[in-house]
Amino acid sequence: MKFDYEDVSPLVVWEITLDCNLNCLHCGSSAGKARPNELTTKEALSLCQDFADIGVDEVCLMGGEPLIRKDWFEISKKIKDLGMKLDIITNGFHKNREELVSKLSKLEPFVVGISIDGSNEKTHDRIRKKGSFKLATEFLSNLKKENIDTSIITTVNKINFKDIPKIKDLILGKQIAWQIQTGSPLGRFSKKYALSNEEFYALGLFIAKMKKEYSKKELPVIGAHGLGYYSKYIPSLALYEKWLGCPAGLITFGVQSDGGIKGCLSTPDYLIEGNCRERSIRDIWYDPNSFTYNRNFLAENLGNNCKNCEHSNVCRGGCISISTALTGGLHNDPWCFHRLEKILEKNKKDPNKLLNLIIG
Repeated sequence: MKFDYEDVSPLVVWEITLDCNLNCLHCGSSAGKARPNELTTKEALSLCQDFADIGVDEVCLMGGEPLIRKDWFEISKKIKDLGMKLDIITNGFHKNREELVSKLSKLEPFVVGISIDGSNEKTHDRIRKKGSFKLATEFLSNLKKENIDTSIITTVNKINFKDIPKIKDLILGKQIAWQIQTGSPLGRFSKKYALSNEEFYALGLFIAKMKKEYSKKELPVIGAHGLGYYSKYIPSLALYEKWLGCPAGLITFGVQSDGGIKGCLSTPDYLIEGNCRERSIRDIWYDPNSFTYNRNFLAENLGNNCKNCEHSNVCRGGCISISTALTGGLHNDPWCFHRLEKILEKNKKDPNKLLNLIIG
């Protein structure tokens, strides 16, 4: 597989701090305390310039909780001043939300995403923290009043699986985008809360049903992180028409709060390609020895779940984060619609009937 660096305007996902005011059950980063040696303001602002120098188009700030880092506004403004799109993902757990929303309004971000993991306090607060549902929904309301483009991000697990249709009712017709993703056993997230294969497939059917029943204006919804691949029944759930494999190190990279560089922040630390304190972003991104697991992919790298699959040359074994979390290896994602449909049909089960698992 050949990678053409010159044609790429990378998307950066930047964990500006691991400090967090919540202690979510599904947190893949085990966020809570800041890393011992997080980037200083000076280093962070310099990094923004480095992004611009290699043609980065969009930067997404996350954490931890990014809005509790004292210089978050200064970093955000630098990103905007350099002509890059700015996204911010927050848990919304802030009592000074009017002040924060005022600052966000001045920045004119491309989108502000708020994590909503339940349709009510009982479900959302169980996953996140008591009182978090009230503050997050109020923050969302304040953003909408300021005409800031917003989305909610829902991480689906066994705790909130049945609650997903009710979350839809909360936002339908309110011009709030909805990103649905699945929790996988990373960090604090226990494997006992991970979806079963059939629940995962049912979630895909549900998202497809919503995309068919509602216009993009009524309910702009996507299944994030390559939620399922090459189904006979479920169309692409993401923003693109076809899954072209994990983008880590190809069109995206992540920055840890201490300067570590990964293709994706949800991948294991052994895939760190270097640190921006020791090597420039340009050196890391353009190094032919960086991100080789994706840039130099070979069919022989596929795990047992994906060997001999007719889509493997394009798919490259699905989401690397999910693959490593569920199987311990690369290019071996078991949460694949194509694979699951073969298993269901072999067991003489109708895949489409699994929708009842979530709406029944």
